[in-house]
Amino acid sequence: MTRIGLISDTHGLLRPEALSFLKGCDHIVHGGDIGGPEVLDRLAAIAPLTAVRGNNDRQPWADAVPDTDMVEVGGIFIYALHILEDLDIDPAAAGVQVVLTGHSHRPKIESRHGVLYINPGSAGPRRFSLPISIGELIVEGGTIKPRIVDLETSRDARAAR
Repeated sequence: MTRIGLISDTHGLLRPEALSFLKGCDHIVHGGDIGGPEVLDRLAAIAPLTAVRGNNDRQPWADAVPDTDMVEVGGIFIYALHILEDLDIDPAAAGVQVVLTGHSHRPKIESRHGVLYINPGSAGPRRFSLPISIGELIVEGGTIKPRIVDLETSRDARAAR
């Protein structure tokens, strides 16, 4: 079994509940609007990290962060970008099983043409009345089980797994 943590739109805020949820992950993917290099450092201390730049990540530190990235974890390919409308590949044709995005702060899981699209929502500062959320993929025996967790309704998000 491989556990992949999914986080986005931290905007410089790493909540203790998010860090707790991500402990034990085999890999973490951040979908952009990171907010600062300290966020990347703290996530990379938990597990190997793949991160993409969001539309708000324009300071000099973000120059080294790609706009899109593809990573293979647990036998699956994940393509990460911040804004879904900027998708520049045909994921199914490229052999991608999961597309991770952020930007909207709206958690969503949807399957299209055999590809799983997931936006874990925002784990950072609240935006409007949207939930504070985070996600994960459990990969086992070739199957992918996605999950989004509302960090406010799950005080011990890790125990909720």
